Amino acid sequence: MAEIAGDEVPAPPPPAPSTSGEASGGQSTSNPTSTGSRNPPSRTTKPGVKRLVLTASVLLSFLLGLPFLLKSTEIHRSPLPSDAITALAHRLHSNPPSFPCGLHAVFLRSGSDPSDASLASRLERAISAQLQLLPAASTAGNVSVSVTVESVGGCSSSGSVGSRWECGVVTTADLVLGDEVFDELLHSALGSGRGDGSRVYTVVVVETGDAEGMRVVIGKHRHAWVAGKVDEAKAVSVIGKVFVKYFMNGGVEEGETGIGKGEFMPVGSDGNVVLSFSLLNADPSDWVYDWEFEKIGERMLNPVIEALRPIAEINIESQVLYHTPKSSYSYSDDKLGGNVLSMGDIPFFVNSNEWHLDTSISATGQSKVLQFVVYIPSAKECPLYLQLPDGGLSKTNAFISPMWGGVLIWNPPDCSLGSQKTHGTRKKMSSQELMETLEIFIGQLRQLFGLKPSYLSQDMDMPTKFAVSEKGFTEWELDLLYRHHASSNLLSCLTTLESLSSLVHSLPRMIVMDEIGRQVELSLEAANLAQRNATLGISDSSAVSATRARALAEEAFFHPSIMSISYASIEHYFAIYMPFFAPVSLHVLLAAIKELKRYKAERAKYSAVLASRSTSS
Repeated sequence: MAEIAGDEVPAPPPPAPSTSGEASGGQSTSNPTSTGSRNPPSRTTKPGVKRLVLTASVLLSFLLGLPFLLKSTEIHRSPLPSDAITALAHRLHSNPPSFPCGLHAVFLRSGSDPSDASLASRLERAISAQLQLLPAASTAGNVSVSVTVESVGGCSSSGSVGSRWECGVVTTADLVLGDEVFDELLHSALGSGRGDGSRVYTVVVVETGDAEGMRVVIGKHRHAWVAGKVDEAKAVSVIGKVFVKYFMNGGVEEGETGIGKGEFMPVGSDGNVVLSFSLLNADPSDWVYDWEFEKIGERMLNPVIEALRPIAEINIESQVLYHTPKSSYSYSDDKLGGNVLSMGDIPFFVNSNEWHLDTSISATGQSKVLQFVVYIPSAKECPLYLQLPDGGLSKTNAFISPMWGGVLIWNPPDCSLGSQKTHGTRKKMSSQELMETLEIFIGQLRQLFGLKPSYLSQDMDMPTKFAVSEKGFTEWELDLLYRHHASSNLLSCLTTLESLSSLVHSLPRMIVMDEIGRQVELSLEAANLAQRNATLGISDSSAVSATRARALAEEAFFHPSIMSISYASIEHYFAIYMPFFAPVSLHVLLAAIKELKRYKAERAKYSAVLASRSTSS
């Protein structure tokens, strides 16, 4: 306390004695009180620093605690590979995904003239020129063309496409065995493609003496054949049209909707699809139908599931519902022999209040559920027919709803116009009826994926036949789905990653967990692998990688930690903590400033006294 007491202003020293008599007897000195009122009191002792040190230590403790406060309240942000996302965007925009493939044309001649290598080269150039004139698919890459000309006299080839065609394995005489046998014979002779994984499509021109003209058969694998009396110019034109129209575009004409024409595939963002099959009994008081879906349905659908596995993980479930009336109205038509439902009433057919279809336990996360409904009308509206806009009746008596599913109106065999109730008779759909129903549903599934339900109405200015696959999808159709799905998923993955990166940069206070960063890195790796497989023409592997890339990107974007409340700006951050620390910190800072000023003032006084003493001496 001695130093603190010494900091008080000392009493002024006594005046110095006068050195002359005149001074003592003359004019008196100034009054000390009046002098102190004009000049600040001087200080003869050195000011202490204890108060300054104590005040500064309190302020320093606040400053040292500030980094700990910021560290304890900081937001964890895993670094996102923004440069890699930008590089992927540049590659996809500058070079969209395209799949190179090969076209191999085989000319089987019935004559014995020796084959000429120059003829094969000339046909190759003609086919290449024909492909340049036809519209290419959006996912088609470079097409390598090769030609093989085979006759009894020999065999010659041109081009570098690695087709597995072996001369002499298939002849014109094999055509009489039937289209199905000839299709499998071509498949065994050709294989699936080149050794590098890219697809090779083959069109075989079989020269026969049939006077009825040409006919085209599109096989269920990756080949087609043209049979009949064919000249070279016509054969080149048909080969180009078959390759571009069907193998590349799936039979979709200009102006039609379908795959590659803006239609989105009904697959969840996580790559999962649930096919929910429901049997609806409109009025159980009339009749109650059941089915053996587990035995027959799953057996028929398993090949479809395996075929679509590269683009979707499909699960199947089934149920039987009762008391499920429709929402739309139908009217009786004696000419048609039943009740008619017009196309204008289809949007109101599904009764969302009574049809409890969304009972799936397999659909988790972002999976997509496709509903396939078998509607059994009541006795008073049976039979119920679907009328087309042209006035005719639908052959399948079914319709689809894009991105939702399909509905089949199934009239029981014993129902007729004005049939009477049978008081809740319990019956079961026969195996044949269930198989026919599932065939219609497979056709609807094809439509939902952007393909045509059938190609019966398709032709190329000549009779055209299409082989039907037990998988529901031919191999060239699956290639088309793989290519389109890989391309759309890559673009969707890029859009999601760019949105996530933009969101993270726009919200500096947003939490970014390490798991999110890892998912983004894995998504980029899968996207790069999908793009690399696309450049090699491996469409199925590219589709698998693209599906994984999109799923990981969606999981990262919708991660639960992103929904945290710590999205506030830095202003909100200060608004939270200022009421706790501002009042105390402000007082400590003001006290430190005030004490520093006081110390400087006292030090100045002491320095002035020392200076005056040195001057006096």
